[in-house]
Amino acid sequence: MMVVMAQTNCTQVREFILVGLTDRQELKMPLFVVFLSIYLFTTVGNLGLILVIRTDARLNTPMYFFLSNLAFVDFCYSSVITPKMLGNFLYQKNVISFNACAAQLGCFLAFMTAECLLLASMAYDRYVAICNPLLYMVLMSPGICLQLVAAPYCYSFLVALFHAILTFRLCYCHSNVINHFYCDDMPLLRLTCSDTRSKQLWIFACAGIMFISSLLIVFISYTFIISAILRMRSAEGRRKAFSTCGSHMLAVTIFYGTLIFMYLQPSSNHSLDTDKMASVFYTVIIPMLNPLIYSLRNKEVKDALKKLIISRN
Repeated sequence: MMVVMAQTNCTQVREFILVGLTDRQELKMPLFVVFLSIYLFTTVGNLGLILVIRTDARLNTPMYFFLSNLAFVDFCYSSVITPKMLGNFLYQKNVISFNACAAQLGCFLAFMTAECLLLASMAYDRYVAICNPLLYMVLMSPGICLQLVAAPYCYSFLVALFHAILTFRLCYCHSNVINHFYCDDMPLLRLTCSDTRSKQLWIFACAGIMFISSLLIVFISYTFIISAILRMRSAEGRRKAFSTCGSHMLAVTIFYGTLIFMYLQPSSNHSLDTDKMASVFYTVIIPMLNPLIYSLRNKEVKDALKKLIISRN
C-alpha cells in the first residue's frame, strides 16, 4: 500500500480534506453547474476532436497525429482534477484518501508535463513543415512522429512517479486539510513537518529543465518559422502559413503564459486565492479552450467535422 511510503516515526495521515475553491455555501451550486458544463464541453470537445482526426483520411498527417495526442492529454488531466473538484461543491466535507491523493498528484503532474512537451513537439513539426517542406515527409516519418510522442509520455510518467513518491514519503503531522481543490505539491508541502529542501530542489530542477528546454524549442522553432514566412513573396502563402501556425501559437501562449504567471512570480506575491484561480485556468479552462482553438481556426478540421456529422445523419 502507498500509505507505507509515509515515514514511520510520526502519526500517519490516512486521508486529506480538500478545502475547495470556496467555503461560501451560496456559491457552491452555481459553481457546480458552471464547472460541470465546462467539463462536459471539454470531454465532448477533446474526444470529438480525436474522433474527427481518426475517422478522416485527409487528417492522417503528422500535425493531426500530434493534435489528437494533445486532445487526449487535455481530456485526461481535466478528468484527473475536475470530478473531484465537483465533489467539493456537493459535500460539506470533501475527503480524499492518502492513496487517491498520491494518485491524483502523480497523474496530474504526468499529463501536465506531457502537454508541455507535446507543445514543443508540435512546434518542431510546424518548423519542419514551413522551413523544410521538401523534406517534411522524411523528417516527420511515422517512426519519428511516434518517438516525438512516446518520449514526452515516458519522461512525464517517470518524473511524475518520482515526484509523487518523494512527496508522499514526507511526514504529515501539522494538519490534513489541503487548502486547494486538488492534491498539488505546494499545498501538500505546507502540511509536512519533514525537511522539504531535497523535494523543493527536485521540483526546481525538474520543472526548470523541462520548462526551459520545451520553451526554448518553441521559441527557436517559431523564430525560424516567422523568419521564413516573412521571406515569402506570395501574400497568399504568408496568410496560409500564419493560419496553419496561428492556432498552435495561441495555445502555446495561453499555456506557457499561465505557467509563467503561476510559478515564476516572486513568492512574496503569492496568495492561495491567486494560486487557486491560476490552477483553475490551466486545469479546467485550457483543456476546454484547446479544441475550440484548433477547430474553429482550422478549415480542414471544420470540413472533416461537417463530413462526419452529415455521414452520421
